[in-house]
Amino acid sequence: MRTKITLIVVFTLIIQLVKAQTFTADADIRPRFEYRHGFNSLFPDDADPAAFVAQRSRLNFGFTDDKLKIMISIQDVSTWGDTRQILPTDDNNSFSLFQAWAELKLHENWSTKLGRQVISYDDQRVFGGLDWALQGRFHDAALIKYNKNKFKMDLGFAYSQEGQSNFGNDYNVTGFFTYKTMMYAHLNKSWEKSSLSFLVLNNGFQKFTGENNDVPDGVYYRNTAGTYFTFPLGALKFAGSAYYQFGKANATTDLSGYQLALEGSYKQGKTLMALGYEMLSGTDQNGSTDNKSFFPLYGTNHKFNGFMDYFYVGNHANNVGLNDIYGKVVVKTGASSNLLIKAHYFTANADLVEDASKYLGTEIDLVYTQPIVEYVKLNVGYSQMFASNSMSLVKGGTTSNNTNNWGWVQLSINPTIFKYTFKKDE
Repeated sequence: MRTKITLIVVFTLIIQLVKAQTFTADADIRPRFEYRHGFNSLFPDDADPAAFVAQRSRLNFGFTDDKLKIMISIQDVSTWGDTRQILPTDDNNSFSLFQAWAELKLHENWSTKLGRQVISYDDQRVFGGLDWALQGRFHDAALIKYNKNKFKMDLGFAYSQEGQSNFGNDYNVTGFFTYKTMMYAHLNKSWEKSSLSFLVLNNGFQKFTGENNDVPDGVYYRNTAGTYFTFPLGALKFAGSAYYQFGKANATTDLSGYQLALEGSYKQGKTLMALGYEMLSGTDQNGSTDNKSFFPLYGTNHKFNGFMDYFYVGNHANNVGLNDIYGKVVVKTGASSNLLIKAHYFTANADLVEDASKYLGTEIDLVYTQPIVEYVKLNVGYSQMFASNSMSLVKGGTTSNNTNNWGWVQLSINPTIFKYTFKKDE
């Protein structure tokens, strides 16, 4: 029933939009085969490897006029074979409304954007679209936007509830930093070859007390503030960030964490080379009265600390943090193809139990990219984690002696189905 209602709304809006100035429709079909043998965590002795094909099927509808922009995106994210053949309904609940927002121009430099939307800034460390995950990441939020002379300011607000109630405002939806309230300000100034951004973010989470931790008792807050910058220095290009988190890690524990990162890159001909270092603070395993673990809340974390997602992708919260030294090379392998080679050297930021070595492991990532035809791109990836004994201490005690690797093949198909600009008198 929900699927039918959503489709009716979408096509009703399409009928209305054709009276307007510009209408677009495009598709995003993304099947991905994965072989997992230590992806996301260490591979146990008694476990068999996993293999599957997952697919995103997304339709995007857009409208643009002088004063108004509208975006509606519907998608199905499923695994091949998860629904039995000839069933009259799709029982895997994989169909969803990914985006549905309207942006209204209020003034020459001011606009407001309301609804379900992707929020992404800078290098996507704190706010990102998470496009690698087939489902993506969205926020139900309201934005006030200002843009003039290469200066941009976004003020964002969100207030989340489970439904429409006559009594109370308790919010019982739990998940990885799912917030009840959100407020933020993002400011960006760009020049010809450099940029500087500032972010201040406040998240409120429902607080629960009582013997079973099920009695709503107000809201506690986590705050994040920091900066991101890019600038050239001769033939080199530098990018970096610095963030500080404070407030409450949970209802009863104070939070004080930080993140620092710097990357330098150099392009010689068709070859790109880069070296970088990122430090994310952590809490000692022996215990601390305060939580010192920084977490990059709503970013595209898959792109940062190794593609095998051992850190900060649904895991590693309130842990020992991370120091990540990495290097990468992107080389042309053909007229339009390239190969990414990236290596990470991981150590714990905080102390491990029994004075164990802070070295966690080394990861090697390879990604080959080849356009096939217009709108179609092939990616092939392989990663291997060379884990140390200390990695077991942050991964629940699972042995680090097994081979931990991961391979995948993905086809991205992104055609523009329809685009038409209607004249004012039509």
